[in-house]
Amino acid sequence: PVFCSPPAVTSPCKILKCNSEFWAATSGSHHLGAEEAPEFCTALRAYAHCTRRTARTCRGDLAYHSAVHGIDDLMVQHNCSKDGPTSQPRLRTLPPGDSQERSDSPEICHYEKSFHKHSAAPNYTHCGLFGDPHLRTFTDTFQTCKVQGAWPLIDNNYLNVQVTNTPVLPGSSATATSKLTIIFKSFQECVDQKVYQAEMDELPAAFVDGSKNGGDKHGANSLKITEKVSGQHIEIQAKYIGTTIVVRQVGRYLTFAVRMPEEVVNAVEDRDSQGLYLCLRGCPANQQIDFQTIRSAQATEGRARRKGPSLPAPPEAFTYETATAKCREKLPVEDLYFQSCVFDLLTTGDVNFMLAAYYAFEDVKMLHSNKDKLHLYERTRDLTPGNTAPTGTHPTLWVALLCLCWLCLL
Repeated sequence: PVFCSPPAVTSPCKILKCNSEFWAATSGSHHLGAEEAPEFCTALRAYAHCTRRTARTCRGDLAYHSAVHGIDDLMVQHNCSKDGPTSQPRLRTLPPGDSQERSDSPEICHYEKSFHKHSAAPNYTHCGLFGDPHLRTFTDTFQTCKVQGAWPLIDNNYLNVQVTNTPVLPGSSATATSKLTIIFKSFQECVDQKVYQAEMDELPAAFVDGSKNGGDKHGANSLKITEKVSGQHIEIQAKYIGTTIVVRQVGRYLTFAVRMPEEVVNAVEDRDSQGLYLCLRGCPANQQIDFQTIRSAQATEGRARRKGPSLPAPPEAFTYETATAKCREKLPVEDLYFQSCVFDLLTTGDVNFMLAAYYAFEDVKMLHSNKDKLHLYERTRDLTPGNTAPTGTHPTLWVALLCLCWLCLL
């Protein structure tokens, strides 16, 4: 599929002006005594009036909706009446030493700062893609997919991410991510449109134009690339949309992980057209792999091979037992990251896929906001009452039963 971004246009939304006027009028007033409350409420009503004037042109604008919610929260916090006098903002001189910071990072260019101190914190969510390939969606659904070729991972008003998956071995159904393209769309006075691209054996620490930040705008530093390990690990901070992206090269292939506010995740023009937005919707049913059935067949094939004539095996081949032992070195909890590791070693014979699963879980620990949801476990819906686990049951089914017992104890 063709993957492109519309040309940047100048937004008629004037919410930035409203934010700047309110900031100028109230700078420092959060720390004023109760006698200053009427002055703060006056400025707050002026802020609300300004947002109403620009409401029509700001529909769908993330900063506008954040401002509206912030105003309501501040009204309640400071017991302000919605009816009353408004005033023109009084301009304040920035304190010495603060002008550079304010110039580089206007409040509008810092997502978390745009939520005022008394507003509820934003909800964050996570998506990741790694291995053969395995997808964890923004709703914590875990899938193993084919998705050969180019597919959009994320496609919203602020950001596009596309991955290209290619066969790991000639004639193999196993695929892995060989190319990644990220487009950050131009956003108000914060960032110019920027494109990041990585391929096998090429993980740059800069955008395609050679820059490492958001360009020439005042808030350019709200988008930054940081190289963590040369050629192996980069991190992109997009503070203006509260988003962190981690890209790694493990072996020859790429992994992707993102932390993003739900508000940004769902900022799409036409939700009906987002069916192929993998991080949000998951892989299409015809592209999903029955993880448990294939792994069972692999384990069964391994047993049959041991019972049959002795055949020479390539040095990189894994049995179910050796793959399990190898994955347990890095992934001691037998969750879906562990099972993905075993699946990938059996499918590809490449030990780097163990490291991909390990780093994918490390990224989840860093990026996922709910620490109770780090581990995901396989459903056991395919087990019928007659499927008991007698002696000699293959390890895959035994793992599934253990997971079922674990769930019963919760």
